[in-house]
Amino acid sequence: MKVVKFLLKAIALFLLLVLGTVTFVWWYISPAVIDQGRVVYTQRHGKDLSFEVFHPAEQDERKHLGIILLNSGSWKSNPERDRLAIISPLIRRGYSVFILSHLSQPEASVMEIVEDVNRAVRTIRHHAEGYGIDPSRIGVTGGSSGGHLALMLATKGGAGELDVPDPIGRESSAVQAVAVFFPVTDLLNLGDSTENLGNGGPPKSFVKGFRSDAKEIEKWKVIGRAMSPIYHVSSDLPPVLIHHGDADTLVPLDQSQRFQKAAESKMARVTLVVRKGKKHGWVTMFIDIFQFADWFDENL
Repeated sequence: MKVVKFLLKAIALFLLLVLGTVTFVWWYISPAVIDQGRVVYTQRHGKDLSFEVFHPAEQDERKHLGIILLNSGSWKSNPERDRLAIISPLIRRGYSVFILSHLSQPEASVMEIVEDVNRAVRTIRHHAEGYGIDPSRIGVTGGSSGGHLALMLATKGGAGELDVPDPIGRESSAVQAVAVFFPVTDLLNLGDSTENLGNGGPPKSFVKGFRSDAKEIEKWKVIGRAMSPIYHVSSDLPPVLIHHGDADTLVPLDQSQRFQKAAESKMARVTLVVRKGKKHGWVTMFIDIFQFADWFDENL
């Protein structure tokens, strides 16, 4: 009888612990936010492209900083996908978060997507006062193709065209700090990626995303170089944090390691955190975003 009572107490305690943990997690990933709504920043092939703006319900008066989450995987984007759980560590840290969507490939080319996310950053910067953020301190985050797009902003984002009539076009698309997961950095050297056909061409599953010119090797070399962050690293690179699994076969760790070396050669700072045994995504990625928040606290 004593054994039965002990087991019942142990089971009750375990269930209470599980319930408490689930309740805490649910509370944490559902922060109180002010949803400023969806903003159309441009059109592509007749489709509106937008970002959604979230602010902490209790704004830290000292912060007023914005972080852009590039809602992208395989260069595809679903603006209806709920991302609040992912950004909750950033919201709770006091950041305003812009969940940025783009037109998916192959409907839009990767080159067009890069152009459009630059436009989005310019739009956010131009209307920074209305969003209550500092236009000179904008961070960006994302994973996989979202990481690629973030690094394209970090390496090629910059001053707008001063002689255009559109005031948004005159704004800078530069970002001031980056934290990403397993980004594509070198499309011309895919290494051991399962996307590498070994013929020097584009990733095999995304040829259409780079248009018909990608099928011609000489033209692909130009496109691939232009769309690879590793070839555009300079001493002006903002601080970059990368988390990458060493068992990733889609985007091998080598992509981040070589990007880090390229940055070091320019005296720029890239911090690489290697997740042992992790592939292209892992269950505890949510926890990594706490470290992303620390990174933005330090560098924004």
